Amino acid sequence: MPGNPSPKPLSMLQVLLCGATIVTLSMGIRHGFGLWLQPVTQSQGWSRETFAFAIALQNLVWGFSGIFAGMLADRFGAFRVIVGGAIFYALGLIGMAFANTPLLFSMTAGVLIGMAQAGTTYAVIYGVIGRNVSAEKRSWAMGVAAAAGSFGQFLMVPTEGLLIGSLGWQEALIVLGIATLMAVPLAWGLREPGFANGLANRHEQSIVHALSEAFKHPSFQLLMAGFFVCGFQVVFIGVHMPSYLRDKGLSPQVASYALALIGLFNVFGTYAAGALGQRLQKKNILAFIYFTRSIAISVFLLVPLSPLSVYVFSSVMGLLWLSTVPPTNATVAQIFGVAHLSMLSGFVFFSHQIGSFIGVWLGGYLYDRTGSYDLVWYISIALGVLAALVNLPIKEASIVRKATLQPT
Repeated sequence: MPGNPSPKPLSMLQVLLCGATIVTLSMGIRHGFGLWLQPVTQSQGWSRETFAFAIALQNLVWGFSGIFAGMLADRFGAFRVIVGGAIFYALGLIGMAFANTPLLFSMTAGVLIGMAQAGTTYAVIYGVIGRNVSAEKRSWAMGVAAAAGSFGQFLMVPTEGLLIGSLGWQEALIVLGIATLMAVPLAWGLREPGFANGLANRHEQSIVHALSEAFKHPSFQLLMAGFFVCGFQVVFIGVHMPSYLRDKGLSPQVASYALALIGLFNVFGTYAAGALGQRLQKKNILAFIYFTRSIAISVFLLVPLSPLSVYVFSSVMGLLWLSTVPPTNATVAQIFGVAHLSMLSGFVFFSHQIGSFIGVWLGGYLYDRTGSYDLVWYISIALGVLAALVNLPIKEASIVRKATLQPT
């Protein structure tokens, strides 16, 4: 009830342990989907565009569903949202194994898993962090959670490769589907006392006002534009680089190691970005990340391709991979407060996922028509430079509201 003292927040250690483990599992599995591209398309007789469209749809549904998952988590708590997401994840992966038409594959790999990721990844977990971790440590804590997702990539991608090689691609999906249900007991540790009765009853700012305020704010618009580019780049690379390397004559193990290196180095990159966000302007961190990505891709395309060049490129990209996530979400929290953080982060992430949809689909579309990924690599370079430029004008100061609309 209004006027009651605020409930005691969860301990930071509990939030980070449970939240980071959920992100490790959820993000770790999704980072390995590129390993299924050739086994699935060769087994089913589908084009790469068919597979790419399903994964592109997954990213779009993830982003769109994330808005509503964020609203529900802000209002009713993260626990129920995470449990629902874990169930959808299991159904999606198992359904993906038995889908025998492009439509069924898109509905399982695309729609169900997209909805699952909305409830088990950053927007929902960052909302819990924002509400339970002080502003002085918030960017750092978000960096820890993002680093966990990166560790999941390092841990899970080689595991997925081994499962495919030893069990077959369908059986591997079934095993992973069962594994996603581990998120259910972990979600219990994120049950916030303020949501014990199913409703927070503490928002003095309405959803409509929060959305109107954010979308009229130029810095929010610029953050969305930059995150669009992030999605385009990382999902194109994550899904299509294994096939790009095999087309160039490199072994499948090189691709698995490359994705694992991205995950390993992203542990350090995301943690560093979160820690630096406590000391430096976050917009400058973001501009640096986007510009450096463009340089890394350019050098990768210019030097002779070899396992060594792939591993060096993957290590550099790993440092820059999801390191945009902590400063982006911490900036949203800094400007607008934490009362509607999951929802607002969901909108920013939706922009990311539109970019992901275009990046992964365009990769398959242009490959099927030109026999090459070169054009999409060039587009990624240009977009990286653009994203660096649009982040520079962002103003990170907290928004000033009337007294009756102070965020909680």
